Amino acid sequence: MAVIDVAGYVAELKDHAVDHGFHVHDERHFVETYSLRQAWEVDLHPEEGCGGPLDLHLSLEVDPRVLLSFEDLVIALPEDENPPDSFHFPLTFTWGLPPLPHGPDLLRLAIDLAGVGGMELPLEVSAIDSFATATDAPERRLSIVARHPVSLSRVLLGEEMLCEPFDRCLAVSKFLLDAAPQWLSTED
Repeated sequence: MAVIDVAGYVAELKDHAVDHGFHVHDERHFVETYSLRQAWEVDLHPEEGCGGPLDLHLSLEVDPRVLLSFEDLVIALPEDENPPDSFHFPLTFTWGLPPLPHGPDLLRLAIDLAGVGGMELPLEVSAIDSFATATDAPERRLSIVARHPVSLSRVLLGEEMLCEPFDRCLAVSKFLLDAAPQWLSTED
């Protein structure tokens, strides 16, 4: 029997996301047959953003070597001792918007979002400008990414529920939803 029920933890994460104002729309689980790496992906939106332009994608990557090393350590520990907080899985939050006719200034957006995400949820802001043909105007797509390590020892102890990251993600989502109409406007 595994020390940590990763699938159960992902189910708890989805329930916790709902408690923090998100709607869960889809979930996928992938297993790489050669390495046995796993990935859980969850699509969610803030409650007020369903049907809107914003997508939020949560992804938890499970490296079997990290999980097995953690399990070996836990099994070897005395019963009354907690494992060290040195084993983590990467959790990635990715926000996306459709092509923006009036995309924002990326530096200004990165500065504004840094205040929203804070030190608890550092954000990477990037954009891709694509041209359908050489004579067309560019279409700008924004991508905002945040990474948060999930502590396996805190998962084992039932303490890793990510309240602060979910609150910050909701604030980032609301910021983007408020700004999106101006960026998506087709009027010049």
